[in-house]
Amino acid sequence: MEMRKIGLIGGMSFESSAVYYRMVNEAVRERLGALHSAEVLLHSVDFQKIVDLQKAGRWEDAAERLSEVARGLKAGGAQCVLICTNTMHLIADQVQASVDVPLINIIDETAARLKAAGSCRPLLLATRYTMEHGFYAERMKRHGIDLMVPDADGRTLTHNVIFDELCAGKVLEPSRTALIALIEKAKAEGADAVILGCTEICLILDPANLPLPGFDSTAIHADAAVEFALGGETVSCAA
Repeated sequence: MEMRKIGLIGGMSFESSAVYYRMVNEAVRERLGALHSAEVLLHSVDFQKIVDLQKAGRWEDAAERLSEVARGLKAGGAQCVLICTNTMHLIADQVQASVDVPLINIIDETAARLKAAGSCRPLLLATRYTMEHGFYAERMKRHGIDLMVPDADGRTLTHNVIFDELCAGKVLEPSRTALIALIEKAKAEGADAVILGCTEICLILDPANLPLPGFDSTAIHADAAVEFALGGETVSCAA
């Protein structure tokens, strides 16, 4: 069969981009058998430059940088584009507007999985930008999902684990314990699921072994890319 070519905007961080690459190819091999693998173009950016723009609140500059990358992937033959990070979906609409191929949106795809499972009040664990800027909650609300986030201390803890540890390739047991405690607290407050809403969190938390049903946004996003590549439609493309 003729597979569609997947374009990945990666490097944010490269730790999770490596997970994307592995997951996409494993899924294609599982679906098609033999030695099949995905047709993938990956442009990995310098994450420090993106982090500097995030810290400065220069989201329009970040949008132009990722739009430039998306246009390059399209020029290279990519038939869809994925931004391999939750946080930078803050500017996903601008990136989508820069190319005439579908941008598969991680928020839409995760929302679809939550709805299919009957979850409507999930806890979001993510970077401070994703938890506090409102774009993620607003897009989830379009799907009828009302997010919970940790309190201020919990948000700081989660953000710091992501940037200071996971993005640097460090997986520390005390941090795993602390994140699980946040999930336990949210469960007691009425959460019915937990979204691993940063593409690095799957490095420290196993969605199958949590106090609440876990939804790994990285795996969900990668699955959506493979569905598109093999001729199917994703929630993002259908919307």
